[in-house]
Amino acid sequence: MSRKGLPLRVYRVASALLEPAAAALLLVRKRRGKEDPERLAERRGTASVKRPNRPLVWLHGASVGETVTLLPLIAKLQKRGLAVLVTSGTVTSARLMAARLPAGAIHQYLPLDVPRYMRRFLDYWHPELCLICESEIWPNLLIEAQRRALPVVMVNGRMSERSFARWYKMPRSSRFLLSCFEACLAQSQADAERLAQLGAPRVSVAGNLKFDVPAPPADPDTLAILDGMTTGRPVWIAASTHPGEDELVLGAHLALKRHLPKLLTIIAPRHPQRGSDIAALAEANGVPVARRAGGGSPERDIDLYVADTLNELGLFYRLSQVAFLGGSLIDGIGGHNPIEPAKLGCALLHGPFVHNNAEIFAAFDQGGGSREVADAQALAGAVHRWLNDPASARQAARAAAQTAHQLGGAINRTLQAIEPLLMRAALEQRETAP
Repeated sequence: MSRKGLPLRVYRVASALLEPAAAALLLVRKRRGKEDPERLAERRGTASVKRPNRPLVWLHGASVGETVTLLPLIAKLQKRGLAVLVTSGTVTSARLMAARLPAGAIHQYLPLDVPRYMRRFLDYWHPELCLICESEIWPNLLIEAQRRALPVVMVNGRMSERSFARWYKMPRSSRFLLSCFEACLAQSQADAERLAQLGAPRVSVAGNLKFDVPAPPADPDTLAILDGMTTGRPVWIAASTHPGEDELVLGAHLALKRHLPKLLTIIAPRHPQRGSDIAALAEANGVPVARRAGGGSPERDIDLYVADTLNELGLFYRLSQVAFLGGSLIDGIGGHNPIEPAKLGCALLHGPFVHNNAEIFAAFDQGGGSREVADAQALAGAVHRWLNDPASARQAARAAAQTAHQLGGAINRTLQAIEPLLMRAALEQRETAP
């Protein structure tokens, strides 16, 4: 136990002793709509479906972004005849997986990081390999996996400067936990260096899997209807916005409206349940607004359309000439993934706070596909320049798409790196088969 370090030993004991509190926490979260009431047992490690009788690869992503990132890898694993189990921790990600997981793949909620919950989960599913996306470092998960000799690989690994600073203060704990990984396949050289400095023994750079994720789908009939409604109008979208940004986007819209009277602004909040708040904000400022979740449409008399539904960003990116990526005009979020709109023909805008995707935005900025804006005034100016000059917007959109294409290939490097583990999983299954 001494190798773990004091913070990790305290966490291990506390998480076991506080199991009753964890159960109570789940009930509180259920009342707040943050847990699926029909699948709450999964969060305690109890499976809700039968395990397939063939080699099983377990992939975990924290929420929407991480689980979507895993989709190309899931498809490749299934083509090899492997069973696939995907876990995540949010209701939103579970709904997205229900819509986008390929047939045969299983989704379960990740148990809370309580020792007994993790033991129950692993004893039932008994995976041959675990692939953890990005930076999900759950101590009890890793300790229980190590006890079972379950190989765990960090794929699309990242270690931001902020996370690095926190882990650096606990050197023994971070070194022990990272040593539980069979390998860490980092997104970038900077991520690899931080992971190695914290004590990860086997680190390599595979690139960013997000560039290999297919563009989000859109229902063709719905797209045709909405495209007909918006034909002849300049359209832009503020995607994945957070509280504090909606006001800035609305301010930009009001400034733009003076120059572009037919303008349609789409706001797609990161959390769709905020749709009514955004609509109320627009109404308070005299802006004609409609909500998709309320059955509204972007009719000619609507200036602001709130896209407050799940799994439809692919639809609204296809309608827009310019996309602003939220979580970047206010500090503390770190910016959201710009790759999807880049693949769907949008010129890109973002604020200065993009530390969660700094390398990605830097590549788009350098390639001419995106621009940084500092505030509502700068946002309005940048949107106006592109909407007023469609040829320039198309040029930026082509540059963004080209950058996204050039930075692909991480899926093949990742598969190459885990090939020995996949072969071992298949061999062990044959040897233990009755």
